[in-house]
Amino acid sequence: MNVLVISTVWVEPTSSAAGSRMLQLLDIMLAKGWEITYASTAGVSENAFDLETLGIATQEIRVNDEFFNAFAKAYQPNIVLFDRFMAEEQFGWRIKEQCPDAVKILDTEDLHCLRKARQQAVKEGRDFNENDLVSDVAKREIASIYRCDLTLMISQVEIALLQDFFKVPSSLLHYIPFLLPKAPADCKPFNERQHFIAIGNFIHLPNWDATLALKKNIWPLIKKAIPAAELHIYGAYPSEKVMQLHNKKDGFIVKGRAEDAHEVILNARVLLAPLRFGAGLKGKFIDSMQCGTPSVTTTIGAEGMQHGLLWSGAITDDDVTFAREAITLYNDELVWSKAQEQGKEIINKNFQKEDFEEDFIARVNTIKANLKASRFNNFTGQMLLHHSMRSTKFMSKWIEEKNKKEPI
Repeated sequence: MNVLVISTVWVEPTSSAAGSRMLQLLDIMLAKGWEITYASTAGVSENAFDLETLGIATQEIRVNDEFFNAFAKAYQPNIVLFDRFMAEEQFGWRIKEQCPDAVKILDTEDLHCLRKARQQAVKEGRDFNENDLVSDVAKREIASIYRCDLTLMISQVEIALLQDFFKVPSSLLHYIPFLLPKAPADCKPFNERQHFIAIGNFIHLPNWDATLALKKNIWPLIKKAIPAAELHIYGAYPSEKVMQLHNKKDGFIVKGRAEDAHEVILNARVLLAPLRFGAGLKGKFIDSMQCGTPSVTTTIGAEGMQHGLLWSGAITDDDVTFAREAITLYNDELVWSKAQEQGKEIINKNFQKEDFEEDFIARVNTIKANLKASRFNNFTGQMLLHHSMRSTKFMSKWIEEKNKKEPI
């Protein structure tokens, strides 16, 4: 089985949870002996994982470039995995033309239209409601889901939203969350840890918003109660405005990129993440639970992770309560230890690799074996492919011709 992954980024597991998830998906396919080529429109990144060490070929590609047609036709993948809907928009029509029998899979990473809608509500200072979901981003993303043979969803909350609100058929969706080993039985104990930690890629706007909430509203309350404590802020790609928040006197320490996220989380006593908007599953909590580090977050932060289990710390959307819960976790070893065990339970019951990998492979093989019937039953997808992708196709071809006359 040949697999072509098309992405607008290179895999950066040290920068984002999305990078870690992509590596997990690639690992499943490699374990089956599938050959993989990872193609990206992004420039060279010094933080990119060296995929060739795993035996994965890489290919630089460009949008609006007919070279991709020859490349795809020569490779003839059995499966094409689009990393986010933007990649499918740019290259889906080319795959249809050059590789018509390839199974097209979309990995949403998280539901972009949900994240954008929540962000807009926060920006306008009001509560989110479902009407916010009806946006241009939603129309693009849902159309992309229909045009593909299968869409991978990391959150059951988002699957329910797609089915109940957007009426997307369950036959087009597949749940596959983070894929993890068992949580370590023993973690660094309470008395060998100190300080608070916040971590997250700063290109991702929910993390920047949460950092501001900590700086302005939450950390002053914690610092007043625990004067010796510090909050260490980690995250890839910190901008100048992020670094300007650094204040050693207040114990608000901006560290920037963490070369080893697990190491810095393992040494902290409590992780803080007052996320006001976002979607999908948050990798920072996976890391914190694997490290045995309790956390305080919001309902959006914990969304899709518990499945009926108790959180590894506390969940609240009120800043004062957030600070109080963080202080309790930091000072009370008994409460802290119980939260640590609850985190291990979430990892071990909800995110075990063996619970999902075979179902994923079986689902892909079933679609491949019944591809004609599967597409026949998805008339909406075929209709969208015929109309909307023709407009994308002709715009792309126009840009191709323009670029030939005016080289960039």
